[in-house]
Amino acid sequence: MDNYPITFGGQPVTLIGTHLQVGDKAPRFSVLDSNLQSVSSDLWKDKILILSVFPSVDTSVCALQNKRFNQEATRLNDRVEVGSISVDLPFAQQRFCAAEGIDRVHVYSDYRDLDFGMKYGFVIRELRLLGRGVVVIDPKGMIRHIEYVPEITHEPDYEAALKVVKSLL
Repeated sequence: MDNYPITFGGQPVTLIGTHLQVGDKAPRFSVLDSNLQSVSSDLWKDKILILSVFPSVDTSVCALQNKRFNQEATRLNDRVEVGSISVDLPFAQQRFCAAEGIDRVHVYSDYRDLDFGMKYGFVIRELRLLGRGVVVIDPKGMIRHIEYVPEITHEPDYEAALKVVKSLL
């Protein structure tokens, strides 16, 4: 288990779990969907998968991140799936998506087991939230892009992730 230092509003916090890199095999994980049903990452095999990771839908930067990926998803073809993962309860995620018109991004919760967060190194030890970042997984299950945003109050580098996705199309 790695400890990866980042900041949240300028205060140091630590990401725990397995710190992954480009070229690593993407670990299989399970999260909960809006109906509290377990969903496995196997659901997206043979697809290009963008995982948008964030602390909570109830913060402005997280809202911006979800809106941006929802907008980008309308420009991508059916070989690309966009999943958004936080530890928010599915009820809060549903409320947010309905209020903000998020309809192209599939939102999942890691609140119960932190399975995704620990396997991908996004768990903030001090807060039991997920850090901010983006993971792009190719159809063969390899990580082609991964960003752990060093200051959680900042948005991820959307263009870097989208450039990788477009190179895979």
